[in-house]
Amino acid sequence: MSAGQAPELAVDGRVATITLRRPAQANRLELEDLRLLREQLARVDGDPRVLVLRLASTGRHFCSGFNIASVGAEGVDAGALFAAVADAVEALRPVTIAAIQGGIYGGATDLALACDFRIGTPACEMFVPAARLGLLFYRSGLERYISRLGLGVAKRLLLQADKFGAQEMLDCGFLDRLVPADALQAQVEELTTTLAGMAPLALLGMKKHMNRIARGALDAAEFARDVAQADASDDLREGQLAWQEKRTPRFDGR
Repeated sequence: MSAGQAPELAVDGRVATITLRRPAQANRLELEDLRLLREQLARVDGDPRVLVLRLASTGRHFCSGFNIASVGAEGVDAGALFAAVADAVEALRPVTIAAIQGGIYGGATDLALACDFRIGTPACEMFVPAARLGLLFYRSGLERYISRLGLGVAKRLLLQADKFGAQEMLDCGFLDRLVPADALQAQVEELTTTLAGMAPLALLGMKKHMNRIARGALDAAEFARDVAQADASDDLREGQLAWQEKRTPRFDGR
């Protein structure tokens, strides 16, 4: 086992948090971390209580990506394993937030892109040295870069290996919000509270189908079924009543 600790999963009602805990290595991800993250993500996805997952980390940097020294080790296709983790984050049933307090490098940028929201601080910077290292980024990561940031930005980051500071990360759309370092936790909590208070069928249904639309993979029949379920739900009636009564709705996902 490498220095530091493995990623930690904590679940509190509607909110789950996965924390990366190898600060001395800039929260570098080892093979055992990727395997554990897949298990943790599966646990979160299978817990019907959870509406929001936060991805956070300890120390100065958010994550430096996969340990390049482990590429090819143990006969494992590290790129495929990393891609599987990022794809699982994107496909996750709950809404996801990345709390980025500092540097984010390599494949970790794709883990954050796979999240629904990214909040950062002025200490943030991003850098993807794949071309300098001889690594061809995996397909789903390239697709996320292009679909979320556009082809031009993707080429700057992946082909030129440009380093983006916090403001450029915000300007290109990588970050959704840029906040002072001492306000990061409060902003994450505020967004978490907002999301966790939404009607689950509507919230999770829209997340699922928006991601599919972005990939050109909408299942029209499933979308129609989900719309019908939401339209017939107690939550819709509760939402309408709460709006009329000018109070906070109390949703139970039915």
